[in-house]
Amino acid sequence: MDRSDRQRELNAQASMVQDHTDGATVSAVAPIRLVCLDLAVTTIGDTALIERAFAEAIATQGIVPGTSAYARAMVHVHRSRGCSTIDVFRGIFPANEAQAQAAHLTFERACEGAIERAGLVPPPGTIEVLDKLRGSGVRICLITGLSRNTLSRVLGTLGWVDKVDLALCPEDVGRGRPWPDMILHAILRLGIDDVHHVAVVGETESDMLAGRRAGAQVTAGILTGAQSQERLLAGGATHILPAITSLPDLILTTDATTHHTTATAR
Repeated sequence: MDRSDRQRELNAQASMVQDHTDGATVSAVAPIRLVCLDLAVTTIGDTALIERAFAEAIATQGIVPGTSAYARAMVHVHRSRGCSTIDVFRGIFPANEAQAQAAHLTFERACEGAIERAGLVPPPGTIEVLDKLRGSGVRICLITGLSRNTLSRVLGTLGWVDKVDLALCPEDVGRGRPWPDMILHAILRLGIDDVHHVAVVGETESDMLAGRRAGAQVTAGILTGAQSQERLLAGGATHILPAITSLPDLILTTDATTHHTTATAR
């Protein structure tokens, strides 16, 4: 099977919506009016930048590469993808809030320094996805576990201030993912009438959990991140997409917006 055949197969699978109870295809119940889209990986597309910042941050607290403590810390980082970054550090330093806060400050500075030095390049097709969704009347809210300062730096660097309707971080609402607070806040801020008009899109189990807890009709997991299809489904993904470029076909096609989609891994 060549690449074009494989892509057609993925697209066909991504359009089949399965009811959990009997496997029957179900029709859409509400059009999507709001997409809450993960920022840090889905949109920035640089997993290495975030990993390097975490490694630098924990090194300032005495956890250095080559040690068992470092290995355990990075396992925790990978398992906590999508969560608020301060909560990730609290998990690494559970008995020392000062250490967690110090590591978090170093992390934020490392991210901002990397952005200043190298800039940011979103994955191919991302800007076209945003433009197509907004051009079709769908509101876009970017959500992240980063701080407000770093979020503002990212948006300014990418020139995306006018590309989205809203951008939220845990500081804005009190709690980050896997809690649903940012999604529910976006619904209120943007005047969405019903949670069934909402889609949550990300690459982590935390994204999926937050979407399900918010009652979103669609929680779409994208397979370009560090977590597997199995992790995304365990978090409650209703759909699995091979890349962000598949998102408009899902959101803007009325027969692909209700229950669970089966899709093969990339």
